[in-house]
Amino acid sequence: MKLENVKIVMVETTHPGNIGAAARAMKNMGLSQLVLVNPKCPVGERAYARGSGANNVLDDRVTVESLPDAIKDSQIVVGTSARLRSLAWPELDPQSLAEKADAVTQAGKVAIVFGREHAGLTNDELQHCHYTVTIPSNPEFSSLNVASAIQVVSYELYKRTQQEEAGDAVVDAEPLADSAEMEGYFKHLEQVLVSTGFLDPDNPRQLMKRLRRLYQRAEPSKNEINILRGILTAVQKFRK
Repeated sequence: MKLENVKIVMVETTHPGNIGAAARAMKNMGLSQLVLVNPKCPVGERAYARGSGANNVLDDRVTVESLPDAIKDSQIVVGTSARLRSLAWPELDPQSLAEKADAVTQAGKVAIVFGREHAGLTNDELQHCHYTVTIPSNPEFSSLNVASAIQVVSYELYKRTQQEEAGDAVVDAEPLADSAEMEGYFKHLEQVLVSTGFLDPDNPRQLMKRLRRLYQRAEPSKNEINILRGILTAVQKFRK
């Protein structure tokens, strides 16, 4: 696994100590890419104190305004979730996440997204994810501190690197489409579905959510997304 191709994304974190503790957990396990989405606290003395020497992770952090900005160059996006959702998303446990990341990071990037301390990720934010990951825990007290969750996931990623033998890594035959390319496709698809009358914008139900789940589960390559968009363009030209 190429750990340098894994980024940890923290969304709207409110406590600087959690950012520092997350940086420490990452450095413990060989991870270095930390992305903060619209943080609600300064990254100052308290964060560096909790980081306990993980200064380079904090110094090199990237801050962005939105989740799409954080993940646009990632081929696989995994959101952490402890809640049951009305529309189930493909789910991984930390070990199977590490296996998935091992394959993808040989030629692409993986973003693992952690939500707010008090509420996690919204349903809209999960729409950008290919998978969710849930850490098994006591069902009577299942909520983990965000830095603790990052420690568990980071450990599984690092453990995977220790288990690898030369030649074991799986390399995708074609590079996967990244998040920005997928978002472009979903917008194009929605336009065509509305123009053909298949999707009623006044009563969309959960059609686009279900289609997102379908395509993200398929993990299309860049070339496959180009083919799909070519088909959509041909439909638009035919209708004209």
